Amino acid sequence: MDVSPLSAEWIALQQDHERYEASALLVKLVAVVLATLGIALSWPALATILPLPVLWLQEGILRTSQSRLGARLLRIESGATDACRLHSEWQAMRPGAVGLLTEYVRNALRPTVAFPYAVLLVVLVIVAGTR
Repeated sequence: MDVSPLSAEWIALQQDHERYEASALLVKLVAVVLATLGIALSWPALATILPLPVLWLQEGILRTSQSRLGARLLRIESGATDACRLHSEWQAMRPGAVGLLTEYVRNALRPTVAFPYAVLLVVLVIVAGTR
Protein backbone atom coordinates (compact mmCIF):
# COMPACT_ATOMS: atom_id res chain seq x y z
CA MET A 1 0.00 0.00 0.00
CA ASP A 2 1.46 3.36 -1.05
CA VAL A 3 1.30 6.20 1.45
CA SER A 4 1.20 9.76 0.16
CA PRO A 5 3.97 12.11 1.31
CA LEU A 6 1.43 14.09 3.38
CA SER A 7 0.17 10.92 5.04
CA ALA A 8 3.70 9.75 5.81
CA GLU A 9 4.57 13.15 7.25
CA TRP A 10 1.38 13.22 9.34
CA ILE A 11 2.13 9.75 10.74
CA ALA A 12 5.70 10.69 11.67
CA LEU A 13 4.67 14.00 13.24
CA GLN A 14 1.83 12.42 15.17
CA GLN A 15 4.18 9.82 16.63
CA ASP A 16 6.62 12.55 17.66
CA HIS A 17 3.77 14.61 19.11
CA GLU A 18 2.82 11.66 21.33
CA ARG A 19 6.45 11.11 22.35
CA TYR A 20 6.61 14.72 23.54
CA GLU A 21 3.48 14.05 25.60
CA ALA A 22 5.15 11.05 27.25
CA SER A 23 8.35 13.01 27.86
CA ALA A 24 6.44 15.86 29.48
CA LEU A 25 4.66 13.40 31.77
CA LEU A 26 8.04 11.95 32.76
CA VAL A 27 9.34 15.43 33.64
CA LYS A 28 6.24 15.99 35.82
CA LEU A 29 6.76 12.66 37.58
CA VAL A 30 10.41 13.49 38.28
CA ALA A 31 9.29 16.79 39.83
CA VAL A 32 6.74 15.05 42.06
CA VAL A 33 9.26 12.40 43.13
CA LEU A 34 11.96 14.98 43.92
CA ALA A 35 9.54 17.11 45.93
CA THR A 36 8.22 14.09 47.80
CA LEU A 37 11.72 12.84 48.58
CA GLY A 38 12.75 16.31 49.68
CA ILE A 39 9.91 16.48 52.16
CA ALA A 40 10.23 12.86 53.33
CA LEU A 41 14.00 13.05 53.77
CA SER A 42 14.00 16.60 55.17
CA TRP A 43 16.34 17.91 52.49
CA PRO A 44 17.26 21.58 52.81
CA ALA A 45 14.55 23.81 51.34
CA LEU A 46 16.70 25.17 48.52
CA ALA A 47 17.83 21.69 47.46
CA THR A 48 14.20 20.66 47.22
CA ILE A 49 12.80 23.81 45.62
CA LEU A 50 15.52 24.74 43.09
CA PRO A 51 15.05 21.81 40.68
CA LEU A 52 11.34 22.55 40.23
CA PRO A 53 11.61 25.75 38.16
CA VAL A 54 14.25 24.05 36.00
CA LEU A 55 11.97 21.06 35.39
CA TRP A 56 9.01 23.38 34.82
CA LEU A 57 10.91 25.33 32.17
CA GLN A 58 12.15 22.08 30.62
CA GLU A 59 8.56 20.96 30.21
CA GLY A 60 7.74 24.36 28.73
CA ILE A 61 10.49 23.79 26.16
CA LEU A 62 9.13 20.31 25.38
CA ARG A 63 5.62 21.71 25.02
CA THR A 64 6.89 24.46 22.72
CA SER A 65 8.34 21.87 20.36
CA GLN A 66 5.19 19.79 20.65
CA SER A 67 3.00 22.78 19.82
CA ARG A 68 5.05 23.42 16.67
CA LEU A 69 4.43 19.84 15.57
CA GLY A 70 0.76 20.28 16.40
CA ALA A 71 0.53 23.39 14.25
CA ARG A 72 2.08 21.54 11.32
CA LEU A 73 -0.27 18.59 11.85
CA LEU A 74 -3.21 20.98 11.63
CA ARG A 75 -1.87 22.50 8.41
CA ILE A 76 -1.46 19.03 6.89
CA GLU A 77 -4.97 18.11 7.97
CA SER A 78 -6.37 21.23 6.37
CA GLY A 79 -4.59 20.36 3.11
CA ALA A 80 -3.37 23.96 2.86
CA THR A 81 0.32 23.25 2.30
CA ASP A 82 2.76 20.82 0.73
CA ALA A 83 4.27 17.85 2.54
CA CYS A 84 7.62 17.75 4.29
CA ARG A 85 8.06 21.45 5.01
CA LEU A 86 8.14 21.45 8.84
CA HIS A 87 11.76 22.48 9.26
CA SER A 88 11.85 25.03 6.46
CA GLU A 89 8.65 26.63 7.79
CA TRP A 90 10.12 26.71 11.30
CA GLN A 91 13.37 28.22 10.05
CA ALA A 92 11.47 30.91 8.14
CA MET A 93 9.35 31.81 11.20
CA ARG A 94 12.01 31.29 13.92
CA PRO A 95 11.96 34.12 16.45
CA GLY A 96 15.10 35.65 17.93
CA ALA A 97 16.44 34.68 21.35
CA VAL A 98 13.97 36.87 23.25
CA GLY A 99 11.07 35.60 21.16
CA LEU A 100 12.16 32.01 21.73
CA LEU A 101 12.45 32.51 25.51
CA THR A 102 9.04 34.22 25.52
CA GLU A 103 7.55 31.25 23.68
CA TYR A 104 9.08 28.83 26.21
CA VAL A 105 7.73 30.79 29.18
CA ARG A 106 4.29 31.16 27.55
CA ASN A 107 4.09 27.39 27.12
CA ALA A 108 5.38 26.78 30.65
CA LEU A 109 2.57 28.94 32.05
CA ARG A 110 -0.21 26.96 30.38
CA PRO A 111 -2.32 25.36 33.14
CA THR A 112 -1.66 21.82 31.93
CA VAL A 113 2.08 22.47 32.14
CA ALA A 114 2.10 24.59 35.31
CA PHE A 115 0.41 21.81 37.24
CA PRO A 116 1.98 20.30 39.37
CA TYR A 117 4.97 22.66 39.55
CA ALA A 118 3.14 25.65 41.02
CA VAL A 119 1.41 23.44 43.59
CA LEU A 120 4.66 21.69 44.51
CA LEU A 121 6.48 25.00 44.92
CA VAL A 122 3.75 26.30 47.25
CA VAL A 123 3.79 23.08 49.30
CA LEU A 124 7.58 23.12 49.55
CA VAL A 125 7.65 26.77 50.62
CA ILE A 126 5.06 26.02 53.31
CA VAL A 127 7.02 22.96 54.48
CA ALA A 128 10.26 24.94 54.50
CA GLY A 129 8.58 27.65 56.58
CA THR A 130 7.53 25.12 59.21
CA ARG A 131 11.02 23.66 59.68
